Amino acid sequence: MSAVLEAQEPRAGYLAALQPPLVRQFDLLATAPGGVARLRELILTLAVQGKLVPQDPADEPARVLLQKIRAEKDRLIAAGKFKRDKPLSMPDEDEQPFEIPFDWEWVRFGDLAIISGGVTLGRKGSMAKPISLPYLRVANVQRWRLDLNLIKEVVIDQSEIERYQLLPGDLLITEGGDWDKVGRTAIWRDEISSCLHQNHVFKARGPENAWNPAWAELYLNSPVARAYFAASAKQTTNLASINMAELRGCVFPLPPLAEQSRIVTRVEELMRLCDALESQRQLEAAQHAQLLNTLLCTLTDSTSPDELAANWQRVSDHFDLLLDRPEAVDALEQIILQLAVRGLLVPQDPSDEPASVLLQKIRAEKDRLIAEGKIKRDKPRLDSSDDELSFDSPTGWEWVRFGEIVQISSGVTLGRKTSMPAPVSLPYLRVANVQRWYLSLDSMKEVLVDKSELPRFQLASGDLLIAEGGDWDKVGRTAIWREELSVCVHQNHVFKARGISQDWNPVWAELYLNSLDARAYFAASAKQTTNLASINMTELRGCVFPLPPLAEQTRIVARIKQLRGLCTDLRLRLSARQSTQMHLAEALVEM
Repeated sequence: MSAVLEAQEPRAGYLAALQPPLVRQFDLLATAPGGVARLRELILTLAVQGKLVPQDPADEPARVLLQKIRAEKDRLIAAGKFKRDKPLSMPDEDEQPFEIPFDWEWVRFGDLAIISGGVTLGRKGSMAKPISLPYLRVANVQRWRLDLNLIKEVVIDQSEIERYQLLPGDLLITEGGDWDKVGRTAIWRDEISSCLHQNHVFKARGPENAWNPAWAELYLNSPVARAYFAASAKQTTNLASINMAELRGCVFPLPPLAEQSRIVTRVEELMRLCDALESQRQLEAAQHAQLLNTLLCTLTDSTSPDELAANWQRVSDHFDLLLDRPEAVDALEQIILQLAVRGLLVPQDPSDEPASVLLQKIRAEKDRLIAEGKIKRDKPRLDSSDDELSFDSPTGWEWVRFGEIVQISSGVTLGRKTSMPAPVSLPYLRVANVQRWYLSLDSMKEVLVDKSELPRFQLASGDLLIAEGGDWDKVGRTAIWREELSVCVHQNHVFKARGISQDWNPVWAELYLNSLDARAYFAASAKQTTNLASINMTELRGCVFPLPPLAEQTRIVARIKQLRGLCTDLRLRLSARQSTQMHLAEALVEM
């Protein structure tokens, strides 16, 4: 068991590759929620600040490289290859986001690269020699990579090909997108033989032999540059965009060319290690889930409270290891609910009045209400067969149809054409308001009904509300009405189930209808479309339902309330621990 539970992390391999600033923070970053993503950000931050690899005094300093770049740009301008841009000011200290090593230089991105826009779609004008070519849109340019699964074509004149065609090593930078994704950058590596770019994708091309596009890609995708783009971008509600002037003005750290190559190589190495770490974390999570499922399934396979106690002891021996994440607690809670509805959570008491007597009382009360004309007699239902029973019920329980013990009714049909002598506008519950175990009342609508209809549609405390339809795995979700509003009705797509007799525990019914057994019944019985499913009243009435003695129902409900409260507390503690880890990881990244 311990060999399975103790995950073996390749720490030695990672730590050997990391520089001291990362080594000190590795364990926390790697294990915190989202820690690998934070580790990637830290690697990029250290890389662009010159802290990931040592400087080499033998390297040609960046100021010499900058002179070469300027000379090459002057040569290209003189040759008529492109126009001279407006001169850019040198970055002042207030603009410099961090201190750089002694042989680096702060420049503007436009000092290094020749930046140009792409083809404007839908242009009006004649073309002497039109040609249709593939082009890149904003959606094709992601951070670090190009998504070429869906490439469109545009018609341009052959004379424009040189202006818009991409060459290996060109940087592609998005003008706009989601506010935190503007300026995402990737390198063109000649993936398509002849390809252009749209005007919403900037192209940045550097001088030959004086430019490392991978270093520029690294910096423009780093948290530092992303903060600049976010601050500079013009923003709407959901989108943001930068213009060419803002891109050219981006303050850019320029290391010696040799050091650029060393940094890029080290970052690639560390990112591969992060990939491996992420894969291991995913594998570890899958193995943990499989182990947890195996052990918890032994609980549901229990056939008596004594056997359950023995199986639970095996799980509790590894409680801290198994329940170390909120999703594991969720799984345990589902198992607890499953045990509850199968009568394994509390012991049976031979002195309890058996469910057969309770059922006789309910049937007698139903006959009385029918005789008084208060409810109608339903069509007789067949007794439940063994094939329909999802488990063997304990002694003293009875299997019934749900419609035998409750009165089920539909709600108000919206848009009815009917006269209303005394109309009144009242809040009503929709399917969206009815979730499992609770009612979401933040967004309530109102409907017109006649006062004479209130006895039919008005909700009373203890009524069960059951969703007719929804996502295929959520149909039949159930919650109890506890008079959250003084007066409220329900829509026709929400069934109301009210106990026929006073000998009725709606919390037990809510518990079973939300259990995996009932959910399997609803999923199998529902009429399904592509994304939605629904049940009708006949299928709800026909649901096979376990009926324990009333006293045992009360004991089960009380036990469930206690255990679910403990699960909630455990989730909160785990969430608080993860939140603390995340905040620490964020603080370390910012150091």
